[in-house]
Amino acid sequence: MTGNIVARRYAQALFALGRKSGLPELESYASALGDFRSALAESPDLLRVFRNPIFTAEEKKKVVRKLAAKMKIKGTILNFYLLLADKDRLNELEGISNAFDSLLDAEKGVVRGELLTAVPLDDATRAEVIKQLEKKAKRTLVLDFGVSPEILGGVVLKVGDQVLDASLRAQLSILKDTLKRGESGHADQSRRNQ
Repeated sequence: MTGNIVARRYAQALFALGRKSGLPELESYASALGDFRSALAESPDLLRVFRNPIFTAEEKKKVVRKLAAKMKIKGTILNFYLLLADKDRLNELEGISNAFDSLLDAEKGVVRGELLTAVPLDDATRAEVIKQLEKKAKRTLVLDFGVSPEILGGVVLKVGDQVLDASLRAQLSILKDTLKRGESGHADQSRRNQ
């Protein structure tokens, strides 16, 4: 939990700095954060160095500079990475990148989510689903599509911490509960009439 708070604070600080220069600058920061995060994911040894307290901030900064040079990262974002090394927060980079992406989405009016269906949808159907949902939400949607045969039919839409379950499985479950309540209510009524 503490990691999330720290990551959000650093992301908010970088976002506030980039916001002064406009949306293209924010997008370049997001891209640089994502690239650096990917580089760390591809090299677990590098991440271990950043997490290891045995290495000094100067040693970590040296590694950051080499990696940044390979990736052609400079300016504000390089200084940001060096600050993270000074503060021993390079291990928070994934959380910072995710938090920054969320801030950028909010700035651009983008909502991300996941849509589960019982069968795969073709590209035309996916595009139509997104178009209809964007029309209702009055926002830009970026959806990951997934397949979950156990929902039987219909869809399950997850956006943030909200879930819209319009699956056949959910409808059958509601019907089952309704029938159970009806049976127990009917049995209670029969007992009262005796």
